[in-house]
Amino acid sequence: MLNNLAARTLSWPIMAYRRWISPTLPARCRFYPSCSAYALEAVRVHGAVRGGWLSLKRLGRCQPFHSGGFDPVPGTDRDESTQMTETGGFG
Repeated sequence: MLNNLAARTLSWPIMAYRRWISPTLPARCRFYPSCSAYALEAVRVHGAVRGGWLSLKRLGRCQPFHSGGFDPVPGTDRDESTQMTETGGFG
């Protein structure tokens, strides 16, 4: 329960950013999903500690010298389906 409470507490500022701050800024994200969507999913899937760490690492890559692109949260269905299509199937 503590981890769930910590994950929810960590999610509130991210959701506030997405609702009130992000719409006022020009679109400039170089990743898909966006960093805020990535952070919410990472916290939901991995909890506050690991999800927070993954989010911080992602924010560190969000800079002009990184090409960006598709970057799913590790261990999600999107990540596994991408690996499956890259390898040509299940086997």
